[in-house]
Amino acid sequence: MDEDICPTETALEVIGGKWKGMILFYLYDGTKRFNELRRSIPGVTQRMLTKQLRELEKEGVVHREVYPEIPPKVEYSLTPLGRKLGPTLESLRQWGQAYLGQ
Repeated sequence: MDEDICPTETALEVIGGKWKGMILFYLYDGTKRFNELRRSIPGVTQRMLTKQLRELEKEGVVHREVYPEIPPKVEYSLTPLGRKLGPTLESLRQWGQAYLGQ
């Protein structure tokens, strides 16, 4: 492992971004279709959600499944690597709740 690479910085680069945390939080509950995610995350545009999902997919955290149907059906889920983020996401949620309560 390269000693110049900070693991914390690497993790934040993968999951950082305005919407990625929320995407991961909602996918932790299970597989979702695109519009389910969009409805769950107020304020996210279709373009931005697509961009963030593609980035998470490229990083190996999110899996995209396309079903050969008409109309096309696309589902998103966490990969095994993405599921390992569960405790981290829960810790962030708890920290955020404590921060808001102060």
